[in-house]
Amino acid sequence: MPGRKTDVKDCDWIAQLLQYGLLRPSFVPDRPQRELRDLTRQRSQLASEQSRVSNRIHKTLEDANIKLSSVATDILGVSGQEMIRALIAGQEDPEQLAELARRRLRNKLPELREALRGHLSEHHRFMLRQLMDHLTYLDRQIAAFEQRIEELMRPFQEPMRRMMTMPGVGLRVAQNVLAEISVDMSRFPTDQHLASWAAMCPGNRESAGKRKSGHTNHGNRWLRTALVQAAWAASHSKNTYLSAQYRRLAGRRGKKRAIVAVGHTMLVMIYHMLKDGVDYHELGHDYLDKLQPRRLTHYLVKRLESLGHEVILRSVDPAA
Repeated sequence: MPGRKTDVKDCDWIAQLLQYGLLRPSFVPDRPQRELRDLTRQRSQLASEQSRVSNRIHKTLEDANIKLSSVATDILGVSGQEMIRALIAGQEDPEQLAELARRRLRNKLPELREALRGHLSEHHRFMLRQLMDHLTYLDRQIAAFEQRIEELMRPFQEPMRRMMTMPGVGLRVAQNVLAEISVDMSRFPTDQHLASWAAMCPGNRESAGKRKSGHTNHGNRWLRTALVQAAWAASHSKNTYLSAQYRRLAGRRGKKRAIVAVGHTMLVMIYHMLKDGVDYHELGHDYLDKLQPRRLTHYLVKRLESLGHEVILRSVDPAA
């Protein structure tokens, strides 16, 4: 065939670099970390399956015209599971089913009686029985994996404690993050290298001097999922730097882009906490406002003037 494709030339160039030892090796964790990764990833898969089974139970109840989800926040809570077990056993009286409610759910007994009036057939009972048994099995499996993960995480109690001081980072998120990146940050020269490896930064697509789409790459989807979950939780925290960053970006760039940006910030913080052995330091919700006070003042004045107000600024001594 006449001519040569560019990918063939690229392969030749990469092979030549490898021959001279000019290629940097990929990040391949050691065996203990790979085993810990297997455990945390399988636990995540089981948790996803648990959510799918819960949705199937909800669908079966809706098919039987039982609107338990319209009254109970969690249909698989203690009260909800007892009602479902009673339905499987053949109990159909809404009055007796509603009496199984506990705690705050008892304040909704009239609504609960109406929600439990349905038409449960033998097919629905069979489906609910199998789904509830599957849910119980998944609970046992997740508990077994959590016990094994806790045993392997004992040497990393101090890094986990540091990470959990950050808003939005709980025990499971800290375990998942440490299982993916470990505690040795010497593998990543800078926090930017770590963010690029995890694909928690804008993509670098440029052609003919023009910047193309900035969509993030695929990267490590397990680490990315953990960081996004933590970012969502941090965005709902009060009077924190991360929540202020989310609100600052969500209005201009959208919620999803803002969440990825917050997740990137959290990963950078985790990098320095693990590398330097320091605890999380809260900057405060007004940290971004203090960086450029004149710019913020100009923006607020323009907003007020657009609403038809005349703004007269007067400096005030903070010590007064």
